[in-house]
Amino acid sequence: RYSGIDFEIIIIDDGSPDGTQEVAQQLEKIYGSDKILLRPRAKKLGLGTAYIHGMKYATGNFIVIMDADLSHHPKFIPEFIRKQKEGNFDIVSGTRYKGNGGVYGWDLKRKLISRGANFLTQVLLRPGASDLTGSFRLYRKEVLQKLMEKCVSKGYVFQMEMIVRARQMGFTIGEVPISFVDRVYGESKLGGNEIVSFLKGLLTLFATT
Repeated sequence: RYSGIDFEIIIIDDGSPDGTQEVAQQLEKIYGSDKILLRPRAKKLGLGTAYIHGMKYATGNFIVIMDADLSHHPKFIPEFIRKQKEGNFDIVSGTRYKGNGGVYGWDLKRKLISRGANFLTQVLLRPGASDLTGSFRLYRKEVLQKLMEKCVSKGYVFQMEMIVRARQMGFTIGEVPISFVDRVYGESKLGGNEIVSFLKGLLTLFATT
């Protein structure tokens, strides 16, 4: 609030049973509906469509996308903004695998899956970014719109395709090391089906980019 940056926070909630909407409504009363915009949907419709839904209401030139469970800490947002200004980047991506970035709260299996996914992607696609499956990112608004028109993936592979397509389309990408802390409540949705769909998506991108 004291940064001098004009901002709005758009909360997309897909009918979650954890009280997200109630908390967002309270925040809206405290900070005003010009700063906190709650834009719920009746049921879970997927991450890609949530991006599109949120973009309809975004009035700024840049969009920061993050998880609302504080796995992505807001303290990194000023670093994203500094990095963007420093290199005039189209995208600034949070990375867990570079500098002092890291992951906290994951078991060994989850860490191995994430590391393995990134390693395979680096070998096959050479995307020029160190963290392909994270979702804490800053986008130039018009760049995000163009990427959403191109991306066709669902689930775990979606974030990876966003970066691969960005490179393919000539957009510039900067990186900021972040600490990812696993959620305290609830469970990850990553399972066997998601891993299979990731591998299929990876091979599809390898064959088409």
